[in-house]
Amino acid sequence: MTVMSHLRVSLQVSSCTLLWRRFRVPRLVPLRSCSLYTCTYRTRNRALPPLWENLDLVPAGDRQSPINIRWRDSVYDPGLKPLTISYDPATCLHIWNNGYSFLVEFEDTTDKSVIEGGPLEHNYRLKQFHFHWGAIDAWGSEHTVDSKCYPAELHLVHWNAVKFESFEDAALEENGLAVIGVFLKLGKHHKELQKLVDTLPSIKHKDTLVKFGSFDPSCLMPTCPDYWTYSGSLTTPPLSESVTWIIKKQPVEVDHDQGWRDGSAVKSTDCSSRGPEFKSQQPHGGSQPSVMGSDALFWCV
Repeated sequence: MTVMSHLRVSLQVSSCTLLWRRFRVPRLVPLRSCSLYTCTYRTRNRALPPLWENLDLVPAGDRQSPINIRWRDSVYDPGLKPLTISYDPATCLHIWNNGYSFLVEFEDTTDKSVIEGGPLEHNYRLKQFHFHWGAIDAWGSEHTVDSKCYPAELHLVHWNAVKFESFEDAALEENGLAVIGVFLKLGKHHKELQKLVDTLPSIKHKDTLVKFGSFDPSCLMPTCPDYWTYSGSLTTPPLSESVTWIIKKQPVEVDHDQGWRDGSAVKSTDCSSRGPEFKSQQPHGGSQPSVMGSDALFWCV
């Protein structure tokens, strides 16, 4: 039996068509490896917990991620604020191969690249972004919408520097992280993404790191400001329920031939080369907030 929990919904008046419906979210769907915590460059030499060796050891939290977003169960929240994104391209540091994916990290000692508003009570600093993709076009994203998978999903990872002294501390505590998720679908050529793709041949091997400066990741986001949001968890060990997920409703188009998931360009990074990694399915539990509760959904069509 799948147990569901309510999320709120909020909309911003824009050029997009606006809708709202009741929204309920299951606890878990199958997922693949994510470098939110264990694969940051600072922690790259730490041993991973042996969770993936024995799935019975996965913590039974009631706010585990990722989830399947169900349109018909969405809940409108008129009190949710718009999300403000402010990135300084000069804070982009490097791109590196962590053995699971390619990851771009940012200077995060100051509030030069931050997000605020939306479901967040504080400013959150940008730490890094990375992608998830599959072996075929039929799947690759961690989150799904009405059980539909996208070919890939971008994660932009931020941490709460108001409450915590470091990213590592924030990643273990409630309200420590905020992750923006962006779905990628096949379509037209993405000019801004190409700069990133062109760098991949220089990080073919695991733990290779090269400078990658002056890049504004907001160019990888859709123009529509609307999103789904819920309180969830990291999707790799330690699976801490520390993440406010903000999932952009509008996907971004990328060209199939751009080479953004080309295994020949980046060795030992495509998660599909190791086979997909899954948690056992669990319902997404937690509190049962009203329409004005703590969880929210904000989107346009």
